[in-house]
Amino acid sequence: MPDISLCPAFRPVDAVVHPPGSKSQSNRALVLAAMADGVSRIDDLLEADDTRLMVAALQGLGVAVDWDTATRRSTVRGCGARWPNDDVTLECGNAGTVARFLTAACTLGVGDYEIVGSPRMRERPLRPLVDSLNDLGASVLLANGEGLPVHVAARGLRGGTTELRADASSQFLSALLMAAPLSRGDVMISLPTAPTSAPFVRMTLSMIEQFGAACVVDGMERFVVPGMQHYRAQETRIEPDATAASYFFAAAAVTGGRISVPGLGRASLQGDLGFLDVLKRMGCEVRSVAREASVVGPADGRLRGVDEDLGGMPDVAQTLAVLALFAEGPTRIRNVANLRLKETDRQAALAAELQKLGAEIELHDDGLTIVPPKTLRAAAIDTYGDHRMAMSFAIAGLRLDGIVIRDADCVRKTYPDFFADWERMLARST
Repeated sequence: MPDISLCPAFRPVDAVVHPPGSKSQSNRALVLAAMADGVSRIDDLLEADDTRLMVAALQGLGVAVDWDTATRRSTVRGCGARWPNDDVTLECGNAGTVARFLTAACTLGVGDYEIVGSPRMRERPLRPLVDSLNDLGASVLLANGEGLPVHVAARGLRGGTTELRADASSQFLSALLMAAPLSRGDVMISLPTAPTSAPFVRMTLSMIEQFGAACVVDGMERFVVPGMQHYRAQETRIEPDATAASYFFAAAAVTGGRISVPGLGRASLQGDLGFLDVLKRMGCEVRSVAREASVVGPADGRLRGVDEDLGGMPDVAQTLAVLALFAEGPTRIRNVANLRLKETDRQAALAAELQKLGAEIELHDDGLTIVPPKTLRAAAIDTYGDHRMAMSFAIAGLRLDGIVIRDADCVRKTYPDFFADWERMLARST
């Protein structure tokens, strides 16, 4: 997809939106189903680069995965993590969930596994996860010291105790927790610092329980997982992606319109739905029932700047940062130091692109402050190969004529049809 020029919304948006399935749930469900005994069915599986990479990697391990993209249904013939193929190289591209979840899952088999990825994935950290896996009896080697490629000489997990730092990524902890029930002995994981993105850990724990395993949680500081458990095949449905929905909710906020998302509500496993509370503090009307959420933007178009700790939902930091351009007063985003370790250095990328539009930016160790200008100006937005940069800056295009999103094809990572759905939202609102 080439660069995309966006057209402003000439009236408030008013649409029901159906984002694709949650990437976080989709890749957890695929891994758990592969490690289960029996055939699992997954409905509404996300069809995007990150899930394609996960499916291809599981197939490389010898797991039978059938995926009907027309019906968004897949079946996974689990093998109890006794991987049929014992000497393979697995490609994870730029997908952190694939790299981290499979590094842990591969240790449960018997064989030699190489996990490789993109240049950016070679920079993103894996060391805390690798050190903990080795504490538990694995033999995992990082070729460059911190990131990919990683080599797993798998002979199963012995179990034991480990201390894990999960302040850079909660995916380290989620990867360990999913593998731990299939270890030969009990596993105790202690955390010296609070994990970032704790709602994703809670999602992992809920899905582990759904697939029939158990762990004991002491706050978010210690996790005890009995060994020699088994995962049971399940039928599961993936929720709409809450982070993807955040861009559409923000569209309602900046245009004084209304957006509803069925299938996403108070019963959601996704912490990013907490963005609705942020929008409420900015002046929006929010409604969330068990299986649907909606946002109505202020009719006078006046949003308030906010001071928000997004440590539990850092993926919506870009959404809020762009929305802050249209608020009265500064917006401070806190506790998102791990933005520097994502698909790009999101903190630096946000600062550069928001400044193009006229904002004043102050960078902090843990986030940034956005001061909106009196007069915004349009610009071409660089995306740095980051899907969330492309989607979040589409919000600016609703109010500014002349916004161009460069390398818009990067949205394939989690939401290939994003710009088509964005245009449909605008078409329904005319």
